[in-house]
Parts: sequence; structure tokens; C-alpha cells
Amino acid sequence: MPVPGERSSHTICRYRDEYGPILPIKLPGGVNAWVVTTYDAINEILANEDTLFSKDSRNFPALHDGTIPPGWPMRPLIEGDHLLTKDGDDHRRLRSLIGRAFTAGRVQRFAPRIQALADELLEKTAAEGERVDLVRHFNEPLPVAVISELFGVPPEERAQVREWALQVIAHNLGPEEAARMRAELLAYLAGHIERRRRDPRDDLTTALIRAQDEDGDRLSDNEMLWILWLLLLSGHETTVHLIGNAVIALCSDPAQLTKARAEDAWERVVEETVRCRSSVTSAPFRYTLRDVRIAGVRLPAGQALLMGFGATGTDPARFGLDAARFDISRAPEAHLGFSRGPHFCLGGALARLETRIALSSLFRRFPGLRLAVHPDEIVYSQSFITEGPVELPVLLPD
Repeated sequence: MPVPGERSSHTICRYRDEYGPILPIKLPGGVNAWVVTTYDAINEILANEDTLFSKDSRNFPALHDGTIPPGWPMRPLIEGDHLLTKDGDDHRRLRSLIGRAFTAGRVQRFAPRIQALADELLEKTAAEGERVDLVRHFNEPLPVAVISELFGVPPEERAQVREWALQVIAHNLGPEEAARMRAELLAYLAGHIERRRRDPRDDLTTALIRAQDEDGDRLSDNEMLWILWLLLLSGHETTVHLIGNAVIALCSDPAQLTKARAEDAWERVVEETVRCRSSVTSAPFRYTLRDVRIAGVRLPAGQALLMGFGATGTDPARFGLDAARFDISRAPEAHLGFSRGPHFCLGGALARLETRIALSSLFRRFPGLRLAVHPDEIVYSQSFITEGPVELPVLLPD
């Protein structure tokens, strides 16, 4: 995994349908792990965080006993000092401090600016001609601009931030290349933090620095660095793909697009996209803290579990035999597209807001927009963590 020539979401769903809730796999680099593929199995794991399962890679012996080489490209993702690797009180402490800066109110106050950025990009897109790549001209630059403005990243540095994000989730870099990328990114973030210490602004980086200064004995400089690493990179990558996946779903089913426009149902479009066209294919990792049983399969302590979130929303056992069908008329149901409980996605509100504004603005500006290629011809990203179109050729009305 990933399987060459097959989308990672399709791979995980196929595993679910052919092999059941959990099965052993080999990750890039030949690393042994397990992939969990059903709603009930993943929900069970999430319900037992900190007791049976951990996010702390210190509980993954193969990472430390020489089994996995030092240059394994996924190390930065699972060894960083950030929320994705924290349990219990440590996780609650960091999340509380971040939450004081990254508030729902701050996100909502940014809505007019998101709208202005979307409108500006759409006007530029209109000038590109009849056929355009929507990823290049809209889906990608909008979330990159939004997260950059929120954190005070200047325009001339945003392309490099985007490139680092792509490298982090690609997990195909060689050991030397991965080490160089990690060093460059962390050095940049350290410099950005120092820049904001000297020149505070009305942005999230400054707000995090203030939270750190107020609780200096609770938030280390290293934790501050990795918090920025997580929020700045993951805060745009998944939204880029969520917008693209939604556009493909709507344009592949004109009746759904007509309904969305007639009922101004963009919030429902976003929820249905998160459910069954998720931009998060899987999430690394949970580690078994002791011998456990998951969906009837016994696993010893110290095993790494890849969480196949992208397969949970199309699980027929949870959402019915038509679970894979995109349908905004579906009655609202609890999905795991943003996880659940204490590990619910911190950026979920921002992703929902951005995607809703992006879609409503796009189809208002270009009501006749349609795909320029058959949906089966669209090329998707090859990461097994996130998934969306690499390019999205569309035709714009005259």
C-alpha cells in the first residue's frame, strides 16, 4: 500500500470489502503495520484512546530497535512534538493552549476575507480562457492564502510552504532528501516565530506566542515549533483536496449540483463530501498499548495501526448499501470524517467554512462550469494520507 495505479481510497475500501475490518499491510519502506477499514472498528479505537491505544510513537518498538531505518520518510510525521503524537493530559494541555488562539470566533471573523480571496481568484480564473486547471487557479491557492494570512506568512513565502506540505505527505523522499526537507522546514518555522516575536501582528502565530508567554512553563519552544508545523501544513492540504473532490462529485451528477444551487445547500454538500469523498484517506498512527482484540482480530502490544478514515463514510454496514453514492438529500448522520472525541480535527470548522465559501462562490461565478474530461480520467494524488485531484480540467462558460 499504496497500490500502483489505484487511488488510495479505493485501495482501502477494497481491503474493507475483500478482507474485513483489519488486515496486515506493508507501508512504503517495507514497514509492517495494520490498516483498519470499517466505521465500527475505527470508532472502537477512538473510544479507547489513551487506555488501549496511544498516538505516542514511543509505544512503537520497531521505530526504536533498529527494525525501521533512521531515514524512513514517515518519521517526521509520527515523531514530531505535536498534537498527532500526544495522549491524555499532554494532548489536552496542548489542545487547550492552541484553542485559546485558534478560536471558533476568530475563524468566523475571517469569513469575509475568505470570500474576498475567493472572488479575487475567480476573477483571475475567468481571464485564463475557456479551459482551466481548477486546482492550479483556485482549489490550491485559496486554502494556501487563507492559512498563510491566518498565520502571517507573507505572499512570497507561500509557494515554498505549499511545496513542503506536499513533501511531508508524499512519503517517497530518500533519507537524505527527507532529512534536508525537515531541517529546512523547521528552520523556516523557527525564523517565522522569531519574526513574529519581534514584530507582533493580528495573526495566529502572534496569538500562539502570547499563549506561550502567558503559560511559559507549560509550552516549550519545541512544542511551539511543532504546533506551527502541524497547523500551517495540515491547515491547507486537506482543504485543497476537499474542494476538488466536491467539485468532481457535483459535476459528475448534475442533479445534485442543481439541487445544491436551488436550495443553497452548500453546507450539506460539504458534509456529504467529508463523509463519502473525504480528502483524508488515512491517518497514522495508533499503537496498541497491550494485547487487544479489534473486530475479532487479536493484536499484541506495540503494533502500528493505520486508521482508514476514508473508508468509514462509505461503509455499507454503517451507511447502507448505497453508502458510496454522493447524495446531499441523505439524512444527516454522524461520520468520522473529522475524527471524534478529544481528537476531533482542530481545523474542522475552518475547513468547512472555506469549502462552503469556495463552492458557493465558484458555482455562482460560473453556473455553467463542467468537467473538461471524464471523471475516470482525472489523476489523483498518490499519498495514502490525503487524496484529491492533482489537476482538475474544467470548462468555463463564455
